[in-house]
Parts: sequence; structure tokens; C-alpha cells
Amino acid sequence: MNDASQIAVKNPAQIVGLPQLSVVIPTFNERDNVVTLFRRLEQTLAGIPFEAVFVDDNSPDGTWQVLRALSREDDRVRCIRRIGRRGLSGACIEGILASSAPCAAVMDADLQHDETQLPKMLALLQGGQFDLVVGSRYIEGGSAESFNRQRAGASALATEVAKRVLRVEIADPMSGFFMIRRDCFEKLAPQLSTQGFKILLDVVATAHGALRIKEIPYTFGSRLHGESKLDSMVALDFLGLVLAKLTGDVVSLRFLLFALVGSLGVVVHFAGLYTALRIFRFPFAEAQAVGAICAMTSNFILNNFLTYRDQRLKGLAILRGLLLFYLVCSVGLFANVGVAFSVYDQQPIWWLAGAAGALMGVVWNYAMSGLFVWRKR
Repeated sequence: MNDASQIAVKNPAQIVGLPQLSVVIPTFNERDNVVTLFRRLEQTLAGIPFEAVFVDDNSPDGTWQVLRALSREDDRVRCIRRIGRRGLSGACIEGILASSAPCAAVMDADLQHDETQLPKMLALLQGGQFDLVVGSRYIEGGSAESFNRQRAGASALATEVAKRVLRVEIADPMSGFFMIRRDCFEKLAPQLSTQGFKILLDVVATAHGALRIKEIPYTFGSRLHGESKLDSMVALDFLGLVLAKLTGDVVSLRFLLFALVGSLGVVVHFAGLYTALRIFRFPFAEAQAVGAICAMTSNFILNNFLTYRDQRLKGLAILRGLLLFYLVCSVGLFANVGVAFSVYDQQPIWWLAGAAGALMGVVWNYAMSGLFVWRKR
């Protein structure tokens, strides 16, 4: 008899020390906060077997080095160091899928989330009545008074858009502090976007009402060290996520952002064309070339900083990437014109032919850009 067949399968409850909770913490330049946060978790979760899964996006300040040192002192600490990938949503997805407990909490490393709520959230999930518990700033007892006026306004607007457009029923879909049953998350994970910052909104919108959700109030604190990672591009990330969910995830968030950048490129193209024609008095052919080069350059810059921010090109790689992007878009132009002429021959409707050509062009440019310009290394 094979010895392997005689191995008894133990009930997970019989395994001593098995974590009941995995706390997933995405980090980027948080070396001054991570040890303090773990000590707070230790105190709050005393008596509860837990693990802290830090997912670090190769922080330049050496956050991952601090975490590796901490993990050698305490085996409840794990550090996933990601190379060539950026983004809070992707970090959360990888962290939860790599966790070992039946329940996973997501919180930031900046000490603004109230870790003292974790035992209550865990008890609610273990009670069996809920699949997702959300720390909410916008229900009675919750607060976000630490927000400045600009951030408070942006958060309120995004919350209202999520509720009305995506029919999300919770009070704080923008919250970054929540706990979910891992089996529920694993069912949704293949449909979630790895881009952007709003993982909770993605989870709730993707579930289409299938999750039993409970919100509990908490007070959003003030950052003690470092600075916020949110920038002006987050608004476009959010818009892309909303559009992706409206299409039922038929197209990816990255593709929508790429197409949005391309739409802005049309405006840049016409601005360059007008300037070359009217101000510098170039012949039309040369002016059209100037407009095209301006549009391709602006598209490359925006895509590098927004659409492919997790694979952002730096240093000399930017020049190489720009030249490849010129080549890709030039071939895409021929594909655009070819498809437009083909459609027009079949159905002589100018706007239909133009739209078909434009769609072909953006699909070609997106596919080839991902393959050659911003390919994963």
C-alpha cells in the first residue's frame, strides 16, 4: 500500500496555530509605519491566530527590507515583494489569494484605518450571516474629518457616482478597509481588475448583489508618516473602473484607459494640425504629420503614466518605448484606413466606416503596445 494513501486528512480546526484571519496590507514607501502597524495588530488581535501579509511594490525606501527583518523575528509576518507591478488593487488581489486564513482583511499601512475594529469584523463573518464587512466612514458613528476639503469632495462625488451608475447599495464603496470570506473572494477574483485603487468597489460591483454585506462605523485617522499615494490620475482610474463595470467587464480597465487617452490624443492632433497650418504656415501634408506626431507623443506619455503605470518605463527605456510606440501607431493607422475603406465599400456611410476604422486602430495599438512597448519583463 502506498504510504501517501494512508495519510489522514485533518480537520483544519485540529491544526494548532492555523490563522483565523489574514490581514493583507499593500505598501509603497511605508518603512516608517509597518512595524508600528504590526505591533498594533499584535495588541488588537491578542488571542486570535492571525497572519499579516504585506504586499510591497518594490518600495524605493526599502519597506520590503524592514518587513523581511520583521518576518525573521515573527513568523506571522509575510512579505510579498512585487517587481515590475504597481497598484493597490493588484496588490490586494495577490495578497488575499496568497493568504491562508478563511477570512481576509484589507487595510492600508498608513495607520489611518482603525485596526481595533478587526475583532468585531471577524466575529461578524464567523457568525455566518455575512460574507463581507465594510469599515464605513459615512454611516452613523463613522467619520472622515481628517480629509481636507478637496479630498472630501472627491470622495463624496465618487461615492455618489458608484451608487447611481453601478447601483452599489453600500454607504462607503470607496472604503479601503474591509474584511471578506476568502472563498467568496476567490470566486470573484478572476473578474477583478488589477489596476486602480478601489478594490472594494470592484468586489461589490462584480458580485452583483450576491454578497451579504454588513457595514460598521469607524473613524478615518490622520497619516503619521510619509505622504498619500493618491494623485490626479486616480480620478481617471476610477472612471475607467466604472466604465469597465458598465460593460460587464467585456473590456478591461486598461483597454478603456488606453482608449480614453487615445480620445484625448484626437484633441492634441487637431491642435497640432491647426498650429502648424495657421501659425507656421506649413503645407497640409507636413502639418498633418506634425499633428500626428504630437498626438502619438502625448498618447505615449499619458499611457506611460496612467494606463501602464504599473509597468512604467524609465530612463533610456522611455526613448526606446517612444520609438516603438511611433512604429506601432503608424501600422495602426494603415489598419484604421484599410478597415474604413472596406466598410465604406460595403456600406457607404461615412461615420460608420470612420468608427470601424478607429476601433480597429485602437485595438491594434492596444494589443501591440502591450506586446512590444510595455511588455512585462
